[in-house]
Amino acid sequence: MGRPHRRRLRFDGWIAGLGTSSGTRVVLGHWQRSPFGAFSDVMLERDDGERLLLAPTRETADFIGATYVFDAVRVVPVWVRVAEDTWTVTAGSLALRFVTGPRGPVGLLLRAVPAALARRPVWSALTDGPARLLLPGVRTRGSAGAGRREWYGARDLRPVRLLSASFEGADLGAPAPVDPPVHFGFGSVPRRPALTRVTTTVALGPG
Repeated sequence: MGRPHRRRLRFDGWIAGLGTSSGTRVVLGHWQRSPFGAFSDVMLERDDGERLLLAPTRETADFIGATYVFDAVRVVPVWVRVAEDTWTVTAGSLALRFVTGPRGPVGLLLRAVPAALARRPVWSALTDGPARLLLPGVRTRGSAGAGRREWYGARDLRPVRLLSASFEGADLGAPAPVDPPVHFGFGSVPRRPALTRVTTTVALGPG
């Protein structure tokens, strides 16, 4: 018998990976196209290792919570505004603002990848090795929760040069490397704060 077909879900948008001097690391997902429509979500990992998901609906919270690992999940309004290079985010008690800088060599290289190619899981498999060398901590494929498989196809990369953030009324401090790496799933984000345009494909587990 052949291998059972796995339904694949595709998410097109942006991921921002941000570190702060308080030790809290923030990962923003801003999805312009997805099976759930356009939405944004935020994952936080505190300096003590607690992992928290902020998602806008119970449906998105359940899906993301089954794909990654969190210690707590909150359903809260998540709002993102983009004005040129400035991103402003509110998610429950999180207030976040960051500004991106000009692309470096990796960003320029990724911009040259055709969109149709970046969406293919085989491309993510081919780029997993180079991604690990160029961006320590980053992986472009791996196993997720609930028996799922996941692939990331990057299409752009821009550094984050300015950042301000507060959570639950506390200032998270100055921008800092994403160190230690976040531990929501099989891989982290670039160590240097960055904004990545990405197509994420999730193959659901059997059953």
